[in-house]
Amino acid sequence: MTKLNITGLKNESKNIDPNSDGTYSHIGARGGTEMIAEQIRNRLSPELLAKFNLIHSRVREENISKDKSNILVLHDTWDDPESQHLKDEKSLDRFSKLVFVSHYQQATFNIGLGVPFNKGVVIQNAIEPIALTPDDKKSSIIRFIYHTTPHRGLELLVPVFEKLAESVPNIHLDVYSSFKIYGWDARDDQYQSTFQRIIDHPNMTYHGYQPNEVVREALKKAHIYAYPNIWPETSCISVIEAMSAGCNVICPNFAALPETCANFATMYGFNEDYNAHANMFAVIANMMIREYWHENNQNKLRFQKMYFDNFYNWDIRAQQWNAFLSSMVN
Repeated sequence: MTKLNITGLKNESKNIDPNSDGTYSHIGARGGTEMIAEQIRNRLSPELLAKFNLIHSRVREENISKDKSNILVLHDTWDDPESQHLKDEKSLDRFSKLVFVSHYQQATFNIGLGVPFNKGVVIQNAIEPIALTPDDKKSSIIRFIYHTTPHRGLELLVPVFEKLAESVPNIHLDVYSSFKIYGWDARDDQYQSTFQRIIDHPNMTYHGYQPNEVVREALKKAHIYAYPNIWPETSCISVIEAMSAGCNVICPNFAALPETCANFATMYGFNEDYNAHANMFAVIANMMIREYWHENNQNKLRFQKMYFDNFYNWDIRAQQWNAFLSSMVN
């Protein structure tokens, strides 16, 4: 296996203050936090929302309301610098409630920061289901896709795919990955060599950052979401989208992925040794290429799509949000 150079994501301050709601939409960010915040604004009762001050992950003193109930919606990990203030009881008391995006995330905030369970509620993420036609997946090529930021495992995936393509020619990898989604263009610099390997390979295409609607269209044609994840997810919208689009998901049992995937992913044990991790991923990817069109797998994918289109549906999640906020009023 090719030797890997996993650079990860440095904990760097962007020196840019967030919006009053904690998002970075004002600098063009379109990450999961911004997407969830936008859906909440668009789908919930305006009269109900007006009674609360919702802040997403990043708290600034000037954004704390003096006359409304403050609710902190947490998207990041417990050990993120932006979460550390919750160790302080006085800081925690500023919020009527904390909203977590997974049960895994809530448990880690309890263990890592001492946040009481009764201080929070879990309201999981959601998407607009991806509509498919019977012809969308028809292809003699098995199309892999990776559609999240590069630090989550792209450097493991690329050498694995290079090796797979040597013996399995009818595969292709589409990569939609860039920190431009967060407005952090400079952070792409450390991944330029990885991007170039993709560009130079005939079985891979690098698409950079593309709007979500473009990625959703690509998912309709994709067969396998290749996700050798090395960054702890608190939830995973990219996995939810892939499963709604009828893709097999290959990923490790790391952080919130088992909860998000709900036993539908082809999952393997996470390994801190990245070379061992990559080799395990390669074995499973090779197996999935052979089994994708098997009847058992196709039946599983149909059941998977039904589950994800219903459980992770914004129509249902908006009702949960409205019910939650109504209970806070009462």
